[in-house]
Order: sequence, then C-alpha cells, then structure tokens
Amino acid sequence: MAKENKKYKDSVFCDLFYSDKNAEKNLMELYNALFNENLTDVSEIRKVRLENVLFMDMKNDVAFTACGKRIILSEQQSTVNPNMPLRMLLYIAREYETTVPGKTRYSKTLYRIPTPSFVVFYNGKEDQPAEKILKLSDAYIFQEDSSPELDLSVKMININPGKHHPILKKSEILRQYSEFVDRTRRCAGEEKGLKDAVYGCIRDGILSDYLERKSKEVINMLMETYDYEKDIEVNREEAKAEGKIEGKIEGKVEVYYTEMHMSVKDIAKKAGISVSQTENILIRAGLLPRPL
Repeated sequence: MAKENKKYKDSVFCDLFYSDKNAEKNLMELYNALFNENLTDVSEIRKVRLENVLFMDMKNDVAFTACGKRIILSEQQSTVNPNMPLRMLLYIAREYETTVPGKTRYSKTLYRIPTPSFVVFYNGKEDQPAEKILKLSDAYIFQEDSSPELDLSVKMININPGKHHPILKKSEILRQYSEFVDRTRRCAGEEKGLKDAVYGCIRDGILSDYLERKSKEVINMLMETYDYEKDIEVNREEAKAEGKIEGKIEGKVEVYYTEMHMSVKDIAKKAGISVSQTENILIRAGLLPRPL
C-alpha cells in the first residue's frame, strides 16, 4: 500500500473515516452497512491511500480493504461529478498495479484480486435522487454497444438527511456525519457560526466523542473545505467564460474556412491562434480529415 501523502489537507469525512484513531472501527461499520455484513473484527479492515489520483489539495477520498477479499473506493462530494467512473478506473488500476506482484501477471495460474466496489457519498445542495449509478460507458464516444468490453459503475448515495437513504439507518456514524454537515453548512464559512454548530453537535450527541477531541481542528478543516469549494466554484465559472470565448473562436475559424475559403495558415493568423490549434478545430468540426 502506498504511504499516506501528508501534504494533502484532510476533509472532516476523510479524517473521520481514515485518519482518526477510530477510523478502522468507523470503516467496519460503513462496510457492514454497504454490504449487509456483520464483520466484528476490526483487524480485517486495512486502509488504502494513493497519491495524486482524486483530489490534488483537499483529501476527500477513503479507500480500504475488508478481509483481504474486497476493496472499497469511496469519496465524499458536495458537487456532482459525472467523471467519477473515469477517476475511479485510474484509482483502481493504480492500486492493482501497486499490490499485484509483477511476475504473477504472466503466470499460468490465475491470480486472485480483491473485488472492487466504488461509492460516492453525496451531500451537496443540488437536488439529487437518493441513489443513482454513474457508468464509465456513458462517456464513450460510440454508444452502440449495450455490453461494452470495459465498464465501471459508481454508486452515488445521497446522504443528505432529507433523502432518508436506508444506509443512514444501518450506519450510525454516517448518519451523524450527515447531520453534522447539514448543521455546519448553514454557517457558510463563518467561524463563530461554525463554532456554535460544532458545540451544538457535541451537546446533542452528534459525533460528540470525535468533536470533543478535535473541535478546533475540525473548525479549521471546515474553513479550509469552504474555501476549497468556493475556489472550485470560481474556477468553474471561469471555465464557463473561457468556454464561451473558445466557442466564438471555433465559430469564426469554421466560417473563415467554409465561407471565406481561407488557408489554415491565414485563419490561424487572423484568429490569433496557432496552426495546430486551427487544424484541431477544423478536424473536430469534420472539415479536415483526421490524421492516420
């Protein structure tokens, strides 16, 4: 297993289910809730963490194995990301590459690997169903095959209290985390409000043991998470604006080529972009053949 990369900041979710002293116990409860199991030996839980796969700054991912037979890759998200199957594919490929001995890949004997499961715990503001499946094949350019040769499914579970997903009845730690997030979200990054919400949770028995030990650290993590999510929102808005600009440029390039019959070199000069960028735009538009 790859060593934990300490330069990443933990979210409360990751700390609760990965870094905290009770993380293995919490993971065992989560595992039992996900698979309707009754595992009681916490030593059967092994934490996994890989570097540079999901988030770059804020660690929200939690991965672990149970009994050496199943590997669960999960992440908490406050925004919907349709690219999670692709990211999970990269994650599991990296994990198998790390843990499977090189020589066994060429052995005549079948090498058994842990069965993978992929889960996203969603608790954002955007309305989403209690549960839905995200598939890698949804991203494929060609959709004509109902049984693609490679696919990967990610179960997205909405853990917002109002959605009443059954898993919240099976996992008390996840239910309390859900209630904790619902309360602290209302403070919108305001430190005094966060302190009041955290102390209110302690008073009401919501993650009380955890918060009594780590209240100051948790408040700092909540502030960092708020700043991180705001940064993502700003970046997305900037990306939308850039997309509109790129769309205008592509439209002009196509007009220059189809209606004004300009050469690629002249179009590039007039549009203020490189020749290769111009060619790529025309290829995507089907106006130039794709290189063999």
